[in-house]
Amino acid sequence: MIPVDVTVNGRRYREEVEPRLLLSDFLRGGLGLTGTHVGCEHGVCGACTVRLDGVAVRSCLVLAAQVDGAEIVTVEGLANNGQLTPLQEAFRRHHALQCGFCTPGILMAADDLLSRETAPTRAEIVDMLSGQLCRCTGYAPIVDAIAEVAGA
Repeated sequence: MIPVDVTVNGRRYREEVEPRLLLSDFLRGGLGLTGTHVGCEHGVCGACTVRLDGVAVRSCLVLAAQVDGAEIVTVEGLANNGQLTPLQEAFRRHHALQCGFCTPGILMAADDLLSRETAPTRAEIVDMLSGQLCRCTGYAPIVDAIAEVAGA
């Protein structure tokens, strides 16, 4: 077992983890944060995207033992005291989700993009979404929601 001291959504955790435990499994099973979805377990689908020290990463490609001392934000950490963020509100308004499986990862990737680019173009939004698989929406409502928040 390996000790891990990590801050997730503003809360500090001190846990012991198996050396091969994936961050996605640690978040879901260890901490009960089931908003981080596990799809492909190969880093392709993007459903497990979280922000690790401010950068979007695929949590299925990171070992829990690697996040010692890190700060992680999951989709549960976006809303503030139950208040949805403008991005989450725009997703709701534009019906940018259907089954919702991909939505947490897309929200986290979009949040990352918007933290780096205050006014991304539609082309930049589409480029970011090229790493996120969604089988239900056809992406148009997702692009519209992100573009609204970006003022594009």
